[in-house]
Amino acid sequence: MDTVCIAQIAAYEGREVELRGWLYNKRSSGKLHFLQIRDGTGIMQCVAFRDDLGPELFDQCDHLGQESSMVLRGLVRREPRAPAGFEMSVREVQIIQAAEGYPISPKEHGVSFLMDQRHLWLRSTRPHAVLKVRGEVLKACRDYMERGGFMLVDAPIFTPAACEGTSTLFETDYFEQKAYLTQSGQLYMEAAAMAFGKVYCLGPTFRAEKSKTRRHLTEFWMIEPEMAFCDLAEDMQVAEGLVYHVVQWVLERCQQELLVLERDLKPLEKITATFPRISYDQAVAQLKAQGSDIQWGEDLGGDDETLLSSGYDAPVLVHRYPAQVKAFYMKGDPEDPRLALCVDMLAPEGYGEIIGGGQREDSLETLERKIDAHGLPKDAFAWYLDLRRYGSVPHAGFGMGIERVVTWLCGLHHVRETIAFPRTMQNLYP
Repeated sequence: MDTVCIAQIAAYEGREVELRGWLYNKRSSGKLHFLQIRDGTGIMQCVAFRDDLGPELFDQCDHLGQESSMVLRGLVRREPRAPAGFEMSVREVQIIQAAEGYPISPKEHGVSFLMDQRHLWLRSTRPHAVLKVRGEVLKACRDYMERGGFMLVDAPIFTPAACEGTSTLFETDYFEQKAYLTQSGQLYMEAAAMAFGKVYCLGPTFRAEKSKTRRHLTEFWMIEPEMAFCDLAEDMQVAEGLVYHVVQWVLERCQQELLVLERDLKPLEKITATFPRISYDQAVAQLKAQGSDIQWGEDLGGDDETLLSSGYDAPVLVHRYPAQVKAFYMKGDPEDPRLALCVDMLAPEGYGEIIGGGQREDSLETLERKIDAHGLPKDAFAWYLDLRRYGSVPHAGFGMGIERVVTWLCGLHHVRETIAFPRTMQNLYP
């Protein structure tokens, strides 16, 4: 007898199989139990008759609580009214553990309660669907990078210096030295790009931002490509191509999950392969026309990003921000020294920034001046300066936040739903 998963149950119609899972729901009708079983790949109705199980086992099944674990054996048959389109006529039931008092009942629960129960909430249909979309987003990212000839290089978690500003560093003791949890793998990808040409890293990053907005986590994942012999224009093309590829991949593979989440697919389906591009100057003008009080020279805040991106049907690339609001490693615009050769991508429907990147400063002398001007420890960046001493070339890259992309694609309100165990200022448990 084959042990099968619900996602593949159609291939076993008319056959006796073994199904392993947990009790998701049940109802009884006299001498008949309808047991809804989930196994991580889907939910299936299993029909158990008293005469098949015997009175004792039938009675035990009647008293099983939600999330009891079990093994069922029986015949698979087509049933269009059932959740999976098939159901099992149960012949045997083996109860592994009878659960009692499962805390997440079918009634409505507050978000705070559900986040405290996140280790159990993952079993419910909504977070299950979100995390399956997340898994496909990660697959799509790797697929795009592989097709584009990028090499995966892992960046370290412990770093000796800041990448995105010293105010958001998590500091830790490291064998009588100070070390920090990485804010970004970018600097290391720059080194790797000088060795391999086109590289990327994909992993967790950390920001000690005291922010309680719906777009921020203290621990989040980014994919960060970096390319040698690359300028801002090509950088934007790669970012655009990646996001378009991810959108099409999810639309093709996650229809059922997006249906569970009640996501309106029309805004995603009309996204084309070419995204609009506007300069920072144009963005400020548009925002002012829409009632924002932003002044030239200020970075776009969350409200500005929402307002601006709401006016577009596709992700919009905003490029050439004032250098004063961007990191020290951004290359200046040779046509306007006030500006940096950088870009942010804002997701439509008001979801805001999902990508930040740009062309990196490739001049040793200029980079040294910027490090001094930002008051950064030069010793900690000695290795980074070596990249400009030995074969420096124009290069560029970006970071795409996985959680923010999943938030947008799933049509969610808060980024904390997009990772299995979110970390925010309020959440360190479970």
